[in-house]
Amino acid sequence: MSVKEKQQKVCSLFTHLTSISKTVVPVAERDPRLHGIGKLPQGELFSCFHEKVLAEATKLYETLYAAKDFDDFMNLAKQARSFANEGLFVYAASVAILHREDCRGVTVPPIQEIFPDRFIPSETISLALKEVTNHPDKAPINVDVIETGNILDPEYKLAYFREDIGANAHHWHWHIIYPATWKPEVMGKVKDRKGELFYYMHQQMCARYDSDRLSTGLQRMIPFHNFNEELEGYSPHLTSLVSGHHYANRPAGLSLHDLNDLVDVQDMARWRERLLQAIHLGVVIDDHGNEVVLSPDHGIDMLGAMLESSYESKNREYYGNLHNSGHVMMARIHDPDGRYKENPGVMSDTSTSLRDPIFYRYHRFIDNIFQEYKATLPVYDKKDLDFPGVSIVNVTVKAKLPNIVNTYMKEDELELSHGVSLKGQVKVKYQHLDHEPFTYNISCENNAGGPKHTTVRIFLGPVHDELGNKFSLNEARKYFIELDKFHAELAPGKNTITRKSSESAVTVAPTPKFSQLQAGEGISENNTEFCSCGWPEHLLIPRGNHKGMDFYLFVMLTDYEQDHVNGLTDKPLCADAVSYCGAKDQKYPDKKAMGFPFDRVIKARTIPEFSSPNMTFQEVKIQFKE
Repeated sequence: MSVKEKQQKVCSLFTHLTSISKTVVPVAERDPRLHGIGKLPQGELFSCFHEKVLAEATKLYETLYAAKDFDDFMNLAKQARSFANEGLFVYAASVAILHREDCRGVTVPPIQEIFPDRFIPSETISLALKEVTNHPDKAPINVDVIETGNILDPEYKLAYFREDIGANAHHWHWHIIYPATWKPEVMGKVKDRKGELFYYMHQQMCARYDSDRLSTGLQRMIPFHNFNEELEGYSPHLTSLVSGHHYANRPAGLSLHDLNDLVDVQDMARWRERLLQAIHLGVVIDDHGNEVVLSPDHGIDMLGAMLESSYESKNREYYGNLHNSGHVMMARIHDPDGRYKENPGVMSDTSTSLRDPIFYRYHRFIDNIFQEYKATLPVYDKKDLDFPGVSIVNVTVKAKLPNIVNTYMKEDELELSHGVSLKGQVKVKYQHLDHEPFTYNISCENNAGGPKHTTVRIFLGPVHDELGNKFSLNEARKYFIELDKFHAELAPGKNTITRKSSESAVTVAPTPKFSQLQAGEGISENNTEFCSCGWPEHLLIPRGNHKGMDFYLFVMLTDYEQDHVNGLTDKPLCADAVSYCGAKDQKYPDKKAMGFPFDRVIKARTIPEFSSPNMTFQEVKIQFKE
């Protein structure tokens, strides 16, 4: 069977799940391997943060992954689709498809087209349904997205960031490539540095969010830190089409409550203290009571597994489930004991949680625990940072004007008809932030006496805080965002390295649309599968402001021979956004700590005191054009 045929069959699994009318496979006729699937009723919102619900999803993706061949997989998947919870099915089927060897070249359809109700306000979907009813012969039908807030809420200024469809889709895809319950002994594949990736990807989202807050004139976010504090309000304006229930609003002033079926508030406080104690003592107590040292090489990876918490956690009973439980508690804050049978809020779902301002405050709280650990590590000294014989002469960002990059709002559209049963094409028009194309031009010298291979590391960080004061370098490091990381070869003498912004190692290529996948466009036997994991290219850089916001572009050249990881193939799978998503089923292709050199405390007070010849801080401006 060709990849195109497989792709078409896979697409059929994900069509019209929100308005499904199907023949449910009777219990007596179901494959015995699917025994235990169907506990979470159809119509309820699936959450991969809820331990009991995730256990069912794990059983399903392990069953689908273990299917004998592709036909067996499809048969199992079709049966499960008829009676499993819709969201749980999509999660489990996506995990299986992304990792089955016989699904290489097959792409999971965009989550925003499978469940458009998670991305498009309910008012807009209602308008689209009316247009279809009133104009049945019109094709295609286009409706504009309806805005769901105004300037009375200061956080509305960041709606373009939080509600960005690509950013929310990235978060969902990351969690299906790195499931919390991934068991290497069952799946036969190890997720290298999975805990560290959990830390780094979310840390970078927080850094990006704060840079955009500064861009719009808001102060940096205040981290969530007190389990009894009253939270800000939020209204998502989303309605689940599988149940007709709204994603719950959160009125301002509510605080966390015990969840009788999951976790108590005091459990959260206890887990935090135990994690901090492990960090400050430098050792973790494993399941057998043994002490495991939090070494500089593996400590952050161990902590990432413990905080999430994932299957790799050293001692889940003792260190708990801090991150995932926090998501569930915040999603159910309005109805903690379920007496009103309300849907949870958007924090329950990886494809919607980025919409809520509390997501970033909560992840800054999680990141601050990681930073406690990073503060126990020795600072990088000159030998850690230097690349003898290699120096950077000059760095220029080439756009319409040198070292000035313009951002603007761009119109895009999302097709509804694959997720909602409609006649003909119905598209929602919306706007997202974008930027003009630009190129890095790095002039450098290699006086090391022969050819050298280098890793080029590019970061961007704000110069000033919300009061207009210059950040200290140690304070600024938390807000530096990785723009790119790639390999280059340096000939002896003078060299010029050029790199397009569109080639970034943190962003994903344009996502194939559902209709393109169904038609088999761009699909061939030679393609590696497209994982859709990666930060959207249009959000690569912060918004900036109308006057032109000052940023440092940091460029560093390190020794590739010391960074390189042996055993990698030349074209690893799903390596579009390798910095955030890794190279699937292979080792992470960089020995350095993620975020190096900004991942540890910087004691140098000035840039010259910190810098080596192989790095530079170039001031650039980002200017927002309406």
